[in-house]
Amino acid sequence: MAMRSSALSALDLLVGEWSMSPRFEHLPAADGDARVVFEWLPGGTFLVERWSIPIPEAPDGIAVIGLDPADEDRYLQHYFDSRGVARVYKMALSDKVWTLWRDEPDFSPLDFRQRYTGTVSDDGRTITGSWEMCRDGSPWEHDFELSYRKLS
Repeated sequence: MAMRSSALSALDLLVGEWSMSPRFEHLPAADGDARVVFEWLPGGTFLVERWSIPIPEAPDGIAVIGLDPADEDRYLQHYFDSRGVARVYKMALSDKVWTLWRDEPDFSPLDFRQRYTGTVSDDGRTITGSWEMCRDGSPWEHDFELSYRKLS
């Protein structure tokens, strides 16, 4: 079996079950009820993420994360949700900062740019972050907060 890259090994931080705390400006909180599970696909080259959020306006979904062939220190996240939305996010995880961003068209038109920045706690059991969006080259605006707490 080939040796696993350090970039893939860095994703082990995410493996397990987490509770999610999304905070939307005009929607009720879903504390304790929103869940996400990260697990390796057999072979250990792709990380599968499955989430459910008990807020009708927030979609459930699945994503597959793997190395970015254009940059060996980054990843691509292929995202699919219960609304039928499919997107590709670029992703990085280094120095206790998890970032996702979408800044070019993929499976769907690029009506707006998006980015997530999450800070991983020293013990690796919480990630505190938020999503931002940018429409038509305007300044980045806060979209919603999204934090994680590791359960197992």
